[in-house]
Amino acid sequence: MEKINFQFYKTKIGELILGSSDNQLCLLDFRYRKMRSTVDKRIKKGLNADYLEQDNEILRETRKQINEYLNGDRKVFEIPTLLVGTNFQKQVWNALINVNYGTTASYMDLAKEINNPKAVRAVASANGANSIGLIIPCHRIIGSNGELVGYGGGLPVKKRLLKLEKENSEQIIDYKLNL
Repeated sequence: MEKINFQFYKTKIGELILGSSDNQLCLLDFRYRKMRSTVDKRIKKGLNADYLEQDNEILRETRKQINEYLNGDRKVFEIPTLLVGTNFQKQVWNALINVNYGTTASYMDLAKEINNPKAVRAVASANGANSIGLIIPCHRIIGSNGELVGYGGGLPVKKRLLKLEKENSEQIIDYKLNL
């Protein structure tokens, strides 16, 4: 059986669990989210692997980039990722990556992005099953009415992340205008 190296990591947005397999990040999630056991089972089964609490270079680099992101110094993550899920889930997660820093989209926007506008509920479900938070930015998805909707880290954390990105996006725009 293969091994998934994992570490717990305390941040200002909560305690995370990070995992890597085959020199790729396969898990960046909230340690205490409601779907924790469902997500863990999917990853273990999909990779035919078990968790081993051990650090490695991918996890160290992930912690570094998370800190940079949370400090407003990083807009794009540069970590090799390993998506573990159904083809449909992977399609949704790949569309999520296209939702730029400092912006939001709705489940309907994502459904249209993957050319399946009737799959709004399935898109919402795939969004909720995302196991590589922050890097695959499910926190940028809001309801069609503009309201904040579910998030594995809780709505207060989602609100905080969106605020962080909005503030840092405006700084970028202001800086460009002052050139």
